[in-house]
Order: sequence, then C-alpha cells, then structure tokens
Amino acid sequence: MPQVTSAQNPRLREALRLAQSSRDRRKAGRCILEGEHLVAVYLERSGRPETLIVEAERAADPRIARLVAPMSPGDVLVVPRRIFAEISTLPPEVGVLAVVQTPHATPTAPADFCLLLEDLQDPGNVGTILRTAAAAGVGQVHLSKLCAFAWSPKVLRAAQGAHFLTTIVEDVDLPAWAAAFRAGGGRVLALDPRGATDLYASRLQRPIAIAVGNEGTGLSPALVNAADERVAIPMPGGAESLNAAAATAVALFECLRQRRSEGLVAPLRHSGSTIA
Repeated sequence: MPQVTSAQNPRLREALRLAQSSRDRRKAGRCILEGEHLVAVYLERSGRPETLIVEAERAADPRIARLVAPMSPGDVLVVPRRIFAEISTLPPEVGVLAVVQTPHATPTAPADFCLLLEDLQDPGNVGTILRTAAAAGVGQVHLSKLCAFAWSPKVLRAAQGAHFLTTIVEDVDLPAWAAAFRAGGGRVLALDPRGATDLYASRLQRPIAIAVGNEGTGLSPALVNAADERVAIPMPGGAESLNAAAATAVALFECLRQRRSEGLVAPLRHSGSTIA
C-alpha cells in the first residue's frame, strides 16, 4: 500500500475537519471511528467504511491487515505518524481510523424495550449509557435535541461499538414520543430520585421505556408528566443521587432481571469481559 505523505490530500483534509468539528460532522453526515475495535465492529455490522486511514508503522500488524483486507485499495490511506496524530484524538499507536456515513435511524415502530435520554450533555456519560443499553438488550435509544451528539469521538469511544448493536434516534421530541408510546400500549417510567415508587417494587413489563434526565437538573416536567410514573432507586447509604450512567445501568438491568425471572430472556451468555 503506497503512503500518502501530503496533508493536503482531499480525504485527509476531510477526515481532519470531521475530527475537529462537531458542526462539520453533523453537516457532512459523517463521523470518525478510531481504533481496531470500533472499525472491526463497523465492518462486521455495517460494511466497508468510506475511507480507512492507517498509521504507517502499524500497517504490517496482522490485526490492522485484517481490517484492510476487505477494503478497495483506493479507499485505504497509509500515512506517516505525524499526519495520523493530527487527525486522531487518540495516541497514534491506535493505528487505524475510519471515515463512515453517520447512520440515521428512523424506526417506523417503537421497540418493546426503549431508553429515553433527555438533554444529557456529557459525551462520556452518553457513550457509557449507550454501551450499557446495548448490553441490556435495549432495542432503541431516543435522544432529545440537546443531548450530546451520539456520533462524536468521545461518545463513540465510551460506547465501544454499542452504536452498531442498538438503534439510536436523535433529535426526538421525547414528551410527544412518550405520549404516542403509551397510546400504543407501552409504559413509560421516569427515573427520578424523588420518585414515589421504588424501582424494585415496580413491574417492569414490556413494552417499556425508561426516561433518564440531564446530569444536573434531571427530567423536564413535560417528560415527567408524559410518563406513567416516577421511579426511584433506593439508596440506603444516604447519597442524594447517582451519576446518570450508573442510575441507567441499575434501571436497565433491573428490567432484564425481571424478564429473566419470568423466563422471557435466553440463558446467560458470557461476553469476553465486563470491564474496560
């Protein structure tokens, strides 16, 4: 594979713009995937990236070569470390990144297990929550307009490939969506530390949607009013609240636990690891 040594290469210039600007990512409808894991998941689930950019010193690595193999030669750019470092938000040692079309899901019908994220602005929290949602079997994650952009580098990095394991819908009017979901027979629970119902005492039967609010202010009155009830996670230790990502994990896996106890979930399947 020939090296591209000029940073003026049009594809490299586009990748640099996408890496540096959320506005450009949204406008172009493209995003950057960094590292072997994300690129491998994309290849498995979605197909070939538009452009694969490989750091020259890693080009001979068998793990990188497996990612290059299904690509058309003209869509692979091998670049010196100095150029790769300008594009990647991670150390050059990650070795590979990809430019891909940002998936835009417009589901015609709600899944029976959904998550609603309202105005969560911390990219790390959003990415961690997406990873948890995918692990718990959430079918759709709906994000309000003021949530962090789901396809930003920090969200993608925290989610570790979860974007391709669940359906993500952005810029959603969540109160209106919740009302429609309930009209169709679904149940919406607002996760709220001031909730009147203990999460563990609530029947979390599907179809169900769990609503999680902003890290600082929680859920809006409009979304709380659109829900069936407010549920709280019991905290006997005296803490006032949990981090949004931690609270979401507790709620989603309680849904999963109840489904398993009713024999509605397949037997446990071990993943390779539970931490990263």
